[in-house]
Amino acid sequence: MKLIYIRRIGELWDGKFSYEFIFAKSVEGVDGEGWDDYPASGGNPEPPESGYIDKVGRIETDAFNLTLIQNSDTFAVWDAVDGVVGLAWEDITELETYPENRLKFFYGDDMQSVVDQLYEKDIMIDWKYDSKNELQY
Repeated sequence: MKLIYIRRIGELWDGKFSYEFIFAKSVEGVDGEGWDDYPASGGNPEPPESGYIDKVGRIETDAFNLTLIQNSDTFAVWDAVDGVVGLAWEDITELETYPENRLKFFYGDDMQSVVDQLYEKDIMIDWKYDSKNELQY
């Protein structure tokens, strides 16, 4: 499985941030509404259509906040697809010291590498949907 999108669910009542990590069997032909808008933040890019999505996991954390490509004032989501910039990266603006292992997620990252990066920060993905067995929220 390959990472194709990260969606911020929002800030929860307890101050934690919630995100969905969306994966597909293949990155070929994946597209979403607003992915070509420059800047991305002006077009409110959407996750890919459901036909592209094969697995979705959710995390909740107060250990970090992610900067997402769809909120960029400079890049479009297609810039992340082309490898110019990541889909998401750890926001370090409020940190006093640079993190030893800064989180960074790129379009097409292997699912295991995403899981491993999160595990290093003591975060486990809660799988919410799998096209094979149709887990649901």
